[in-house]
Amino acid sequence: MSEEVGGTDYEIGQDNISPFGLDIHNPVFLISGLSIIAFVLITLMFQEGSAEFFAWLRPAITSTFYWFFLSAGNIFVIFALVVCVSPLGRVRLGGQDATPDYSYVGWFSMLFAAGMGIGLMFFGVSEPMSHFASSMGGISVGDGGIRTDWAPLGAASGDIEAARDLAMAATIYHWGLHPWSMYAMVALALAFFSFNHKLPLTLRSAFYPLLGERVWGWPGHLIDTIAVFATLFGLATSLGFGTQQALAGFNFLYDWGTGNVAIVVLIVFITAIAIGSVVRGLDGGVKLLSELNMGLALLLLAFIFFVGPTGDILATLFSGAGAYIVEFIPLSMPFGREDANFSQGWTSFYWAWWISWSPFVGMFIARVSRGRSVREFLTCVILVPTVLCILWMATFGGTALTQVIADAAAPVASVAQEIKLFHMLDGFPLSSLLSLIGIVLVLVFFVTSSDSGSLVIDTITAGGKTDAPVSQRVFWCSFEGLVAAVLLLVGGAEALGALQAMAVSTGLPFTIVLLAMCVSLWMGLSKASKEI
Repeated sequence: MSEEVGGTDYEIGQDNISPFGLDIHNPVFLISGLSIIAFVLITLMFQEGSAEFFAWLRPAITSTFYWFFLSAGNIFVIFALVVCVSPLGRVRLGGQDATPDYSYVGWFSMLFAAGMGIGLMFFGVSEPMSHFASSMGGISVGDGGIRTDWAPLGAASGDIEAARDLAMAATIYHWGLHPWSMYAMVALALAFFSFNHKLPLTLRSAFYPLLGERVWGWPGHLIDTIAVFATLFGLATSLGFGTQQALAGFNFLYDWGTGNVAIVVLIVFITAIAIGSVVRGLDGGVKLLSELNMGLALLLLAFIFFVGPTGDILATLFSGAGAYIVEFIPLSMPFGREDANFSQGWTSFYWAWWISWSPFVGMFIARVSRGRSVREFLTCVILVPTVLCILWMATFGGTALTQVIADAAAPVASVAQEIKLFHMLDGFPLSSLLSLIGIVLVLVFFVTSSDSGSLVIDTITAGGKTDAPVSQRVFWCSFEGLVAAVLLLVGGAEALGALQAMAVSTGLPFTIVLLAMCVSLWMGLSKASKEI
């Protein structure tokens, strides 16, 4: 069948029905599904070699291509800004008479919970602490003392307040405008070509202005297959972070242990809950859990803000945001950098991770954004989550920094990343309850990421259809958990490194896809804006 769009016929193609009654887009489903099964089997068969390969892969990619990741991130921010302020912002997703399907509260809850939930829980305390304790902040904390020896961004040696501001600026840089611009660009392209041009809700549709009818052939199959790989490994990375932190929390509270058996049991348990949510669908499962988790997250945030060092949190919030604005360009520069640990070890990984998540988050946001104007969409999808991320990092990270500045030997300064949140909460009244709420948040964010990610991968592999059989969603949800479990088990002491390596390796080729998508989206929006 075809749809008339601005005088051009967009060929959507025929349904693909398997002998088992599954409604699948055969090349994409079979290639991606079989490849991932092969990856799991080979990784399990050659565990020692796989562990060595994963340990080599991430630093090899980030050290070689860090300039490319940083440059691409800057392009996405500039592109989003130009589209937002230009006449293209007048275009409405779904047509000029379309109205939103969800209220602002429901819309914000879904896009925020799906976008960064587990990451905020894992890095909310640990990342500001890491930058503060490294060359990035100019101050190193550990072994009972504060060492001041290097301040590359202009903090005077020994200036603790300047180091705190720079640590927050670096953290906000990784969780603010850049990642949300990546998400927004993908979501906007998918929503525009799906709602306004009646094309399938899949990545290939966004390339029709560039590829024409070839999007329904192998070029389109390749784009969608790369999107599936990127999404699945990006999700597996997040699920790995969530598993590590949840297990660390349970061990901190109840001494449950964090061995391989505990990892497998927790992933199986949470994946089973995610499957149940997938079966219930978008409104009955994902939306309900997203709103529940948003409520819990705001409750925990408010408690820390008002019961904790409120004055220090506010100072961290405003001074950190100000430092982010001042240092925005130095932090974003892709060339001439000497801070290899920051640009390669942190930023390159983050940008690859966000980009690998962009098909998942972008498609999910697109599905719930019909009726918004392009300008409203970009403003809300980029600025609102950025402000919430700044508030979150200032509250949790700022509290931890206050604890360490007051006592350099505080446990939160020296424990592993996945346990820092719980040691920070240990200084509050009702600390056990707060830690339990933190664990629940991690687990529910785990579920919302897994089930919404399964819906997205299923949509891609079904050729853009949003009503594919439930069994296919169950398949992808199960394999997300399986891949995360395999990489955690095989990676051993470097388990998170193995997960990050796969996210980076899939994020690299998909960055090229997203850059081409910007060109295609500009072409489509330009034509639509002229018809208003």
